[in-house]
Amino acid sequence: MFTLKLFVPLILTIGMGSLQAQSYPNKPIKLIVGFTPGGAADYVARNISVPLGQALGQSIIVENKPGAGSSIAAEQVAKSAPDGYTILIASPSSISVNPALNPKLGYKASDLMPVTKVTSSPIVIAAFPGAGISTVKELIAKAKQDPGGLNYSSSGNGSAPHLAGALFGQVADVKMTHIPFRGGSLAVQSVIAGDTQLTFGTPPSVLPMVQAGRLKGLAISSRERSPLAPGIPGMREAGLPDYAIEFWYGLFVPAGTPQDIVQKIYDAAQVALKNPNVKAALAREGTEVSTSSSPAQFAKFLVEDEKFWVKLVKTTEVTVD
Repeated sequence: MFTLKLFVPLILTIGMGSLQAQSYPNKPIKLIVGFTPGGAADYVARNISVPLGQALGQSIIVENKPGAGSSIAAEQVAKSAPDGYTILIASPSSISVNPALNPKLGYKASDLMPVTKVTSSPIVIAAFPGAGISTVKELIAKAKQDPGGLNYSSSGNGSAPHLAGALFGQVADVKMTHIPFRGGSLAVQSVIAGDTQLTFGTPPSVLPMVQAGRLKGLAISSRERSPLAPGIPGMREAGLPDYAIEFWYGLFVPAGTPQDIVQKIYDAAQVALKNPNVKAALAREGTEVSTSSSPAQFAKFLVEDEKFWVKLVKTTEVTVD
């Protein structure tokens, strides 16, 4: 009798989860972005939202929740019902960097379940045209002449661009001052206005301004040139071959989401990301589609990826303040 009492609730739970997965989705789904509109995360989310919704048979509502280096958005999703109706688009900042920087966060990385990686991109280093900096070598020389005098903007403390700037300072042996903003578009606007001298930014935030002549593109953070950023040298060509960093975006749901639902979202994402129009739209903004072979493979990737970002946080002594 004890055994029966123990397993009846379990059987009912499994049955309810299966029924829930079978009926999923039967209402609109929220895709939460941890940054302001106009940045890379927002751009990727809005480009995949329609084909992703079509593949799932429901509309996808993109919702921006900026702040705290995307931690506000991550916490919201982590604390949402694990039913597949709230999805997070996240970068390493939400999953690896912020938890390493701030153990008092309202969520842990384990509160989020990986679905799939969706894109991969380099960082673009760009300067205010009036700053007198046209190359990476000139940037390094100017930073050495005036330690801490150059201000670089990023999309927030703990963001991939922030870490890219910190790593640059470490590899080039220069000191610059980090100015965080609540999103990539705001960080870029500060450089265009001349309030900061340069930015480490995501391609969708920076490349249109470079192409319009409003920013000077110095280099991309991969070692070699990329067709994703035409006309901008890679770090080997720019004279700093030991510097290289790239970042990704991926989809996550609250921990405890039924595996059948996770698989449905994964399958729909694969369909959406194979759409030629989506690939072309992302490529125009310097971002390439990069998907995982399964949710399990993405989870395995994250274990190794976390080591890189946590080590970077520790060696560059980045803090949230």
